[in-house]
Amino acid sequence: MSDSQNPWATDNTSNDTDSAASDPWGSTESNTDSTASDASASNPWGAEPDNQSTANMLSANTHDTEASFSLMDPFQEAWIPLESWVETFVTWLVANFRPMFSAIKAPIDLTLGSIESVLQGIPALAIITIFGLLGWQLANKRLGGAIIASLFVIGGIGAWSQAMTTLSLVITSVLYCLIIGIPTGIWMGRNDTANKVIRPILDAMQTTPAFVYLVPIVMLLGIGNVPGVVVTIIFSVPPVIRLTNLGIRQVPEDLIEAAHAFGASPTQMLFKVQLPLAMRTIMAGVNQTLMLCLSMVVIASMISVGGLGLMVLRGIGRLDIGLATVGGVAIVILAIMLDRLTQALGEDRRARGVRHWYQQGPIGLLLKFKRK
Repeated sequence: MSDSQNPWATDNTSNDTDSAASDPWGSTESNTDSTASDASASNPWGAEPDNQSTANMLSANTHDTEASFSLMDPFQEAWIPLESWVETFVTWLVANFRPMFSAIKAPIDLTLGSIESVLQGIPALAIITIFGLLGWQLANKRLGGAIIASLFVIGGIGAWSQAMTTLSLVITSVLYCLIIGIPTGIWMGRNDTANKVIRPILDAMQTTPAFVYLVPIVMLLGIGNVPGVVVTIIFSVPPVIRLTNLGIRQVPEDLIEAAHAFGASPTQMLFKVQLPLAMRTIMAGVNQTLMLCLSMVVIASMISVGGLGLMVLRGIGRLDIGLATVGGVAIVILAIMLDRLTQALGEDRRARGVRHWYQQGPIGLLLKFKRK
């Protein structure tokens, strides 16, 4: 092909001249060995190349080189292929049980959607009034006023919508934790074999870091609010199981024998003797489960769970201290508010001279006016 037909063609002489001009180190080596010239150009300091020093440590595969066994370092390589076992198991689980886990999402999605639509649909002032009256009913006027002030602060800092999303996630998670945890705890409290089998499982669940639960849940259920509720339930259910079991086992034996002597059936024994006496311990478990749900909902923002946790995560990712602080303050206020409400549920009203819950607070006040 002629030069007029190939405008990009250059002669060899100009190439040699250009390559010599582009060599700032003044090398006079022959161009016959292109590999050597490329190596010398990429190493202008004249150091001998070292394969080990130039290896990319991030991409190096430690399993490629087999090291000889040494008693001084016997754990240089893994003996037990736990990593491959777990990967194989999770792959098998996803391939065979993903439809089942997708079916589990349906009731959780329905519950979460209903609660969130209610909290987001009701006007903010109405929700503040409802929670204030609830605090007054369960405890006293001081708690009701504190809850009203706390909710006004959450709305005032611009975190109301995210707080309602987080609250709906927490309420849904706690609801399913109670549905699963209280019957399981009662079963463990009345069956020693079940207690011996389930207790080690609860130990493992409570010692497992929260982030470990995220990976299998994402593979099985995907990302979003519903998978976040599922992982929150798994992480938060052990305390209510443990303390329900403890409360049932702490019922005095003489009271159980007296109930048997009066001919109480197992159902009557449970609902009229064991559960009332174990209620304070069970409510302590509910309180711990609630706090764990709130903490896990924040951690689950890493798998696109909305609410205050996502606000904090975005603030950290953008180095926006203000946004992260707003989310953090709202989380703290919400946690204190829910903690005080659940503690009030577990208190003994008879110490305040009240036998039934409806004899105090705004409902008790209305009943007094009605009697007059």
